Amino acid sequence: MTVKRPDPVAVADAEARALAISLMQTHHAALAYSDAQTQTPGISRIAFGLDPDGVPMALVSGLAPHTAALRANPACALMLGEPGEKGDPMTHPRLMIRAMAAFVAPDDPQRAALRAHWLKGHPKATLYIDLPDFAFVRLMPQSALLNGGFGKAFRFTAEDLR
Repeated sequence: MTVKRPDPVAVADAEARALAISLMQTHHAALAYSDAQTQTPGISRIAFGLDPDGVPMALVSGLAPHTAALRANPACALMLGEPGEKGDPMTHPRLMIRAMAAFVAPDDPQRAALRAHWLKGHPKATLYIDLPDFAFVRLMPQSALLNGGFGKAFRFTAEDLR
C-alpha cells in the first residue's frame, strides 16, 4: 500500500507574502528562458525592478540572447534572492517566479514614466537607457514558489505577489 504524503509546499500566508515582497526589492535577478533558435534552456543575470504598480520588470538589450528568446516565447522564470555571507546557501530564502514577458513599445505613453521610475533605482542606466536597442519588459507573474529556508516552502498565485 502506498502512503500518500502531504504536500510539503504550503499555500502562501501573510509572513510568506511579506518575505516574497522583500525579495522582490532587489536590483538584479536570474532570468530563465528558452533559446529562440535551439529551444534549449538559457539563463541570464538581468537588471531587475518593479514598475510603479509593483509588477516585475527589466530593461533589456536587443543584443542579449534573452531578448530574442522572450520575443519568440514570452514564458520565463525569475530567481530572486542571494545566499548570505554565512551558513549553508540552501537555508537562505529565494523566490522563483513563473512569468510571461510583455515588452513595452518605444512609443507607449507609459514609457517616459517607466524610464523615470527605473532610473530612481538604477541611476547608472542613464548611460544606455535611451539607446535604440534597449526595451522595458514587464515580467507578468503567473505563479511563484518561495523557499524561505529549511522546511519553509510556499506556493503563490499571481495575485499573492501584488
